[in-house]
Amino acid sequence: MACSAAMSKRNAPEDSPRSCRPRAAGELVGDVGGQSFKRFGFVQSAIVSRWPEIVGERYAKASCPESIKFPAGAKAGGVLTLLVEGAHAPLIQHLTPMIIERVNRFFGYAAINRIVFRQGKRPAPAAKTVRPQLRPVPKELGEGLREIADPGLRLCLESLAAQIVASSGPPSISNDGDEPIPVINRSI
Repeated sequence: MACSAAMSKRNAPEDSPRSCRPRAAGELVGDVGGQSFKRFGFVQSAIVSRWPEIVGERYAKASCPESIKFPAGAKAGGVLTLLVEGAHAPLIQHLTPMIIERVNRFFGYAAINRIVFRQGKRPAPAAKTVRPQLRPVPKELGEGLREIADPGLRLCLESLAAQIVASSGPPSISNDGDEPIPVINRSI
């Protein structure tokens, strides 16, 4: 439905979903990852991605957070559920006060007051892709790229230039052995 002049004169709040104002695509889609994390009990997805920083590399290899459940209407005094590999459970259980203290320090307030342990295999980390080592960009190609202000774009273009230099030249299409497309005449 298109916005008419009468609709735009109404006193609709700017944050209303029907405010007839242009919005960014990210605003329309919403925080998709955040919604799925909230569905599984995580109000802050960073606790999953930064778990090794919170408890240390050694304990992160044997455990991972599964969910955080808070009492109804509260954002403090929650229960953290940890997935712990078999024999590591007693050790991690002895470290409960330290884990609670570190998680609360991470949140900045007393978000967790209890930890529940569940034994099981933690999910395998995603395999990291190994990027090929790029050769330095020749000066004749690199001079124009040095003026680009955006570092991400400059890095991408330098990578493209290095790959072009490493190849045998620009791709070409050979006309040898090409057959013309046959014309089909149909009579009705």
